[in-house]
Amino acid sequence: MPPTPELLPDTDGFHEPRREDCPWCGSGRLRTRLRTSDLLHHRPGRFSVDECRDCAHTFQNPRLTAEGFTLYHRDYYEGRLEDHTDGMLATRAGRRRHRAAARVMQALTEPESWLDVGTGRAHFPQTAKELLPYTSFDGVDSTLRVTWAQADGHLEEAHCGHLTAPHMLARLRARYDVVSMFRHLEHTPDPRAELRAALAALRPGGHLLIEVADPRSGFGALLGRWWVPYGQPRHLHLVPPANLRAELESQGCEILSVDRKAAHLPCDISAALALMLGRVLPKRALGATAPLVAVAAAVDRALAPLLSRTPFSNGYRIIARKTR
Repeated sequence: MPPTPELLPDTDGFHEPRREDCPWCGSGRLRTRLRTSDLLHHRPGRFSVDECRDCAHTFQNPRLTAEGFTLYHRDYYEGRLEDHTDGMLATRAGRRRHRAAARVMQALTEPESWLDVGTGRAHFPQTAKELLPYTSFDGVDSTLRVTWAQADGHLEEAHCGHLTAPHMLARLRARYDVVSMFRHLEHTPDPRAELRAALAALRPGGHLLIEVADPRSGFGALLGRWWVPYGQPRHLHLVPPANLRAELESQGCEILSVDRKAAHLPCDISAALALMLGRVLPKRALGATAPLVAVAAAVDRALAPLLSRTPFSNGYRIIARKTR
């Protein structure tokens, strides 16, 4: 069994060679946006995030190998960090966001079948069923959380693995009216391949709903490595809206909407503060900082109606229809 990250003296063996060109457009005009360590749970390793000066695609460089990514990803979702993540997604605000996303699709189509990619514990399908009780929700996830979600009754079918795997595509091809990806594309080693797989799972005329972090958000420049959507070492790619839109159109989609307001997550200031405090203070002292983080979270929520309409929105949502 391979060693877990906390036992590694370094992570050099878990990195691919550094790229000298953009994985999206092939340009050699790269600049380093930040260098950072693992700020969330302080495992060994240093990570760099580069940006293409031509197309603004932002990516981890050098990228973790598949083995290295699996180790960090598994470490994040096992134990206390999984509980923390699921707690955040199951909040009242999270359920409101999920209901709003379901309403958007409800206005466009009457889906009989819906596939949620990167579903985790299926928080979105669980909430969407309140509005779409006759829709069958399935889920794909690379962790066993998807099977737990099925056992809890939140999914009809649970598929553990990667959407791009040949056996997965063979099983799911042309089965769904809607495929959704909520903050999932950032984790994929090849976003274009993930989009092709999602479209392959759709029936003709089906809809694709994608929410992703926006690397051009003002908070990214303001907060630097403390900006949570950089998410090192687990976030491999951050795709700007223009790039994602053009790619979907090239794959035979009609873009129905691009929305920054609905995709904004009001957490930039409070999450950055929590990361900073976790970096400089011993764990035993962090409990005393909870009121300070709570105040920062209240500021995030208060500013959200304004910031979500500006370049400080930290995400965007694209809805596209498969036309061929």
